[in-house]
Amino acid sequence: MTQLASSSNGHTRCCVVGGGPAGMMLGFLLARAGIDVVVLEKHADFLRDFRGDTIHPSTLEIMHELGLLDEFLKRPHSEVQQANGQIGTHAVHVADFSHLPTRCKFIAFMPQWDFLDFLAQHAKRFPSFHLAVESEAVDLIAEGARIAGVKLRTKSGERELRSDLVVAADGRHSILRERAGLERIDLGAPIDVLWLRLSKRKDDKAQVFGRLDSGHIFVMLDRGDYWQCAFVIRKGGYDELRRRGIENFRAEIARLAPFVRDRVEELATWEDIKLLTVAVDRLRRWYRPGLLCIGDAAHAMSPIGGVGINLAVQDAVAAANILVPHFRSGALIGTESLAKVQRRRELPTRLTQRLQLLIQDRVMTRVLASAAPLAVPLPVRLMQRWPVLRRIPARIIGMGFRPEHVRTPALADY
Repeated sequence: MTQLASSSNGHTRCCVVGGGPAGMMLGFLLARAGIDVVVLEKHADFLRDFRGDTIHPSTLEIMHELGLLDEFLKRPHSEVQQANGQIGTHAVHVADFSHLPTRCKFIAFMPQWDFLDFLAQHAKRFPSFHLAVESEAVDLIAEGARIAGVKLRTKSGERELRSDLVVAADGRHSILRERAGLERIDLGAPIDVLWLRLSKRKDDKAQVFGRLDSGHIFVMLDRGDYWQCAFVIRKGGYDELRRRGIENFRAEIARLAPFVRDRVEELATWEDIKLLTVAVDRLRRWYRPGLLCIGDAAHAMSPIGGVGINLAVQDAVAAANILVPHFRSGALIGTESLAKVQRRRELPTRLTQRLQLLIQDRVMTRVLASAAPLAVPLPVRLMQRWPVLRRIPARIIGMGFRPEHVRTPALADY
């Protein structure tokens, strides 16, 4: 990883702001096609805790199309072919990925920093790829109505980077989205999530363990030597939970997952617990002349289904498929091309968010408000009776509503 030189103002064909899944995948695909691209990452590396790390079959299929899948799967990861859970006292099976029409019929769990590091290592093989760390985009450069680059804050001082196209992939709190004045539609989220980790023992059963009980939703994801856990709470309920004390919180976890009762003391203080303020939103328009938003900058997703990474990657693939021919022609990227990216990705975004909101409002809110024992809903009961029905949620979660495929060319010498 490098820092941008500060001796002079630079220029690139495409400046991608944000080194997350959307930004790194788009940077890789553009460089693979011979397009000069700079990816700006405000941190020194990708190491951040409690970031999404579910790599779904649709993303694994893209890695296969890029010829990187076998090497990618050599990195430490775990694989899940079925999603299981517990509702009240009933064990349930809700998704079976083993029948998907993809090369990988499973969800891979891999720390996001490993995924991003893998993409960065391969992108650096192309001379037109530049990853600049500790380079934070703080504002846009406008020339008339068109965005012409970004203003940066680096270790060596303030500077500018001019670009034919700026792509905002800087997450749900996108500074560029704000500076561009793009309208955000807030769809609402009645929940927040507390992320935490507990050690995993050799005799723990590997599983994706989701527990719904009266007033509680608790998810445990197997990360090899530890459990990454999500404790779902009502929106704004964190302060109340803290007032009741860390001991009470530990006791609730021990009741929901008795087999970790002997290790809840690992949660020594509230510093060991990370609050994720859930937001579900999308931009009314994802672009303006010279600027395109993708990933969470265009549409923040609920953590339900763990689909955020995969929609971000799909956005990047679609954007590359549409924009690379225009970059190669030497033409300035017009708003009609940017609008085409939004049209391609807006329908799957809307459908996914609609489903997430349905689950939030009709399932999660009711569970968190319930004091009575929970009954297994009819659709889940039907899945237990006819296992073939488990393929439906597997298809929606694993592949999404419009899976993308790599259409961009590759440099012959890669």
